[in-house]
Amino acid sequence: MIRFGHLLDARRSAAWTMIVTCGAVALVVAAMAALYTALPAIALDTGADQNALTWIVDGYTLVLACLVLPGGAIGDRYGRRRVLTAGLAVFAVASLVPVLVDAPIWLMLSRAVAGAGAAFVMPATLSLLTANLPVDKREYAVGVWAGVAGSGGVIGMVGSGLLLTRWSWHSIFVGLTVVALLLLVLGLTVPDSQDTDCPRLEVRGMFLVVLAIGTTVFAVMEAPSRGWTDGWVFAMGATGAMSVVAFIVTELRVEHPLLDVRLFRRRGFSSGALSITIQFLVTFGVMFLLVQHFQLILGFTPLHSALALAPMVAPLIVMSLVSPMIAARLGLRVTTTTGLLTIAVGLLALQRLDTGSSYLDVLWPLLIMSAGLGMSAAPATNAIMLDTPLEKHGVSAAVNDATREIGAAVGVAVAGSILSANYTSRIAEVLPRLPEPARAPVRSSLAGALEVAERAGAAGEPLAEYAKAAFWDGVEHSAFALAVISLAGALILIPLSPGRTVDEGHKFSCVRRGRRNRLRRLRLTRGVRFPPNGGQGGYAAQATAAESDRS
Repeated sequence: MIRFGHLLDARRSAAWTMIVTCGAVALVVAAMAALYTALPAIALDTGADQNALTWIVDGYTLVLACLVLPGGAIGDRYGRRRVLTAGLAVFAVASLVPVLVDAPIWLMLSRAVAGAGAAFVMPATLSLLTANLPVDKREYAVGVWAGVAGSGGVIGMVGSGLLLTRWSWHSIFVGLTVVALLLLVLGLTVPDSQDTDCPRLEVRGMFLVVLAIGTTVFAVMEAPSRGWTDGWVFAMGATGAMSVVAFIVTELRVEHPLLDVRLFRRRGFSSGALSITIQFLVTFGVMFLLVQHFQLILGFTPLHSALALAPMVAPLIVMSLVSPMIAARLGLRVTTTTGLLTIAVGLLALQRLDTGSSYLDVLWPLLIMSAGLGMSAAPATNAIMLDTPLEKHGVSAAVNDATREIGAAVGVAVAGSILSANYTSRIAEVLPRLPEPARAPVRSSLAGALEVAERAGAAGEPLAEYAKAAFWDGVEHSAFALAVISLAGALILIPLSPGRTVDEGHKFSCVRRGRRNRLRRLRLTRGVRFPPNGGQGGYAAQATAAESDRS
């Protein structure tokens, strides 16, 4: 007798797990972008310079990227729910510090600690989701998770913009604290999971992966301000490269590695990781550019700037839900490469715009880009998760998360570097015609140039127009570079990605179900000759009799 009550309880538990874990990943990603709209107010209140503002934003992402792999391994060993709630507690406490002490150094430190907490939260969300849902529901759930993660940046900016309409920038940190505490309480109700056979933690691997990711991302983040040929940047980059080699050698030799680097030989795993890295690189690079464009050129408020990006969420969520079905029919290669090519098309469409273009002119390329992001996000995430054993989903989820954070940090650094270089080069042409005191703010940023132009009144209008054109020139070059990266990624994925299969032993669910059903029909009907009209007893009886004879 089937106990329908237990089945209903299991379904409710799975749905509740999906709600809580998606809420937690939305918080982690939203915190990455929540301060974008508040940076001018933070600079004014705290006296933070541009370098300090960069670290207030990116310090969170850097620490998150460094610790997410160890966080996944610790979750596998000690229990993913326990690690999830502990990470939320650290995140909540760290987010409360700027409300009490708002000096720039304390902002940077608190954001770094919040990133450490988030590093334990993010991999736990995906591994709890895949561990607690039925096999036939996992791809759909991962699609929802990927859509929420991809939309988290927009959610963070919209939320912070709403808070800034009524309160100061401190309210953003209050909001992050409250949401983290709420999710902490809800997380206690989620069924736990862990790897019961998990060996001792691989400490050397943890140290090397933190060193490798930390120094590499640090070099990329500092290069825009110091220059790519700076000795310190070169030293950090070289240290990162050597640490990567040392990590690979170490993980190949130990019995129980932190990350089995042999997984990257699997085409599904490696192509999924590459695809997600490019997706987040492009997404956060574009958001970094366009939030400034909306505020400085179109004159939007912080809230309006955030809401201007909100329409991206709809096609992203819709495509994230349907893309697993498309991948099941057409294959991983077609789906992920089409997604990245669509992203590139949206970015290239920005090339036809100028400073006189309206918001609607910018919107439709964004919608194209977000549709491509939704098309490729869920299948790439599924490829990573389905290519690893269930008991190792904490580490595979951490790889999935690390690629997102590294991509986001590199995307902002690349976009910012190209934007800064182009703006500085073009604006230098008018600096000799300006008074000496006005040159430094005009050279530093578009915001500084607009402030100088506003003080000059009507005489400053030519300067404002030229500075906006110089800024948009940098945006165009940055968007073109991001499009080239997306296009190059699509070309690499064509030979790298598997076709219909994730790896040699795994297929997408509907392909598996279809093959299983066909084999079952062949097994039941082997050697059976059916009469034209069903005959005595009908087809079912004939097939059953044949099966009984064979057994």
